[in-house]
Amino acid sequence: MSAQSEGNTPNASRLLWAGFMAILAAGVGYSVRGGILGQWAEQFGFTMTELGAITGGGLTGFGLVIIISSLFADKVGYGKLMIAAFALHFISAVITLAAPAAFAAGGKDAAFNCLFWGMFIFAIGNGLCEAVVNPLTATLFPKNKAHYLNILHAGWPAGLVLGGLASAMMAGSPADATTGAAAVLPTDWKIQMSLFLVPVIIYGVMLLGQKFPRSEAETAGVTLGQMIGTVFAPLMLVLLVIHGMVGYVELGTDSWIGKITGSIMGSPAAGLKLFVYTSLLMFALRFVAGPIVHKISPLGLLLVSSILGFVGLTLLGGATTVTACIIAATVYACGKTFLWPTMLAVVSERFPKGGAVAIGMIGGVGMLSAGLLGGPAIGFKQDYHASSNLQQTSKETYDRYKADSENTFFGYKAVGLNGAKVAILDDGGKELKRAGDIITKEGKKDDNHAKLAAWWDGAKASADKDKKPVGDAGIHGGKTALKLTAYVPAMMAVLYLLLILFFKSQGGYKALNVEDAKH
Repeated sequence: MSAQSEGNTPNASRLLWAGFMAILAAGVGYSVRGGILGQWAEQFGFTMTELGAITGGGLTGFGLVIIISSLFADKVGYGKLMIAAFALHFISAVITLAAPAAFAAGGKDAAFNCLFWGMFIFAIGNGLCEAVVNPLTATLFPKNKAHYLNILHAGWPAGLVLGGLASAMMAGSPADATTGAAAVLPTDWKIQMSLFLVPVIIYGVMLLGQKFPRSEAETAGVTLGQMIGTVFAPLMLVLLVIHGMVGYVELGTDSWIGKITGSIMGSPAAGLKLFVYTSLLMFALRFVAGPIVHKISPLGLLLVSSILGFVGLTLLGGATTVTACIIAATVYACGKTFLWPTMLAVVSERFPKGGAVAIGMIGGVGMLSAGLLGGPAIGFKQDYHASSNLQQTSKETYDRYKADSENTFFGYKAVGLNGAKVAILDDGGKELKRAGDIITKEGKKDDNHAKLAAWWDGAKASADKDKKPVGDAGIHGGKTALKLTAYVPAMMAVLYLLLILFFKSQGGYKALNVEDAKH
């Protein structure tokens, strides 16, 4: 049966696919950003923790806007919010692309602010979209919410695939001494970052002239106060905690997994290709969520997913070969596929009186967790364990490549490795020399480049002995971060099992409608 025939409005299919494209735009931007973190580290000298703060800032803005805008989404109108999202997506591109000019004028801090706020505004646009399309889809397909919310959110891995493929093709490649192939420089990150605007334009065109339905709760006359009241129900509070874990383990890990697996496999491009493969797997699987839910219930699907997530991350943390990475990433992808959209469906099914507020709150908490905890924490864990490893294996090397300042996270402290210096070591100073030649030719002055060049003059004599311990330390930090993150889906599995047992004692899990919820 088609989406149009199952929907309760004439334009249900068009609105569903417009929402799909809006989420796809967020996925493209997110995926491309993951592929250019290395360029940012090299160009601006960021540590892993600083890069994590930039990626986390985007997710934080995403979460806040979902929560806030869900409070007035029905009153303002879904169409107006989508127009605002369209404008914000373009503004975010302008600010992000201004980072090199800011760096030239104000140094590393200025570049950081441009990238952070560019990502933050991009996330606000994404948040407005998310606050609309989730309750909209639940309204359009009230009898099959889990199935269609999974289809809607197939736009996310679709965006990751398209962005990841673009990143892989634009990632460049190192020189190959065996074949004699020359190094190919990556495509400028500014070009890559602009790709997300293509699906933004598409969803804007699809929404022109469309009429949006009101949510179930709004139609039934549920007040805003009643909607907000559902957030404080004991079951809802438990679901909020669990979804915070979902955001941490899914989106927080996605910020880093391509980079970490690329290090394990010895090729950034290979890491991106693996990320594309797992995202393609997620895209396909989300179209079959409906039949699975009918067989084992939404909570049963969530329990199996969290167990697979734990196993997959644990295997990734111990992987040493390309084959091991592929197997582990496949298990992890199968685990994380259904978590986010199925949690949205559970909230909408059990709390229909919550309307846009309940579903927006759950999505917002997931994004806030990913932004404030997931991205930064996984970045910090990499810094902490990489620097600890390098200090143990070669204190002298660590002193040459450590960052200029200390990073902190919830009371823990670490001085990570300087991303720009590690990049210079990786390519033997070729990019540093190329940039220096351009600066000299143009007659410009670049204090940061001069500082790095002076450092490299002293460090390159030790490059041969430094390269292996620095590379090994980075891999150790990434793998350890994944192993520690695996404990999050393990805790989720325990909570899902407890919920299954609770509903079994109540006669079994079932979806409610607004009238049921009123009694």
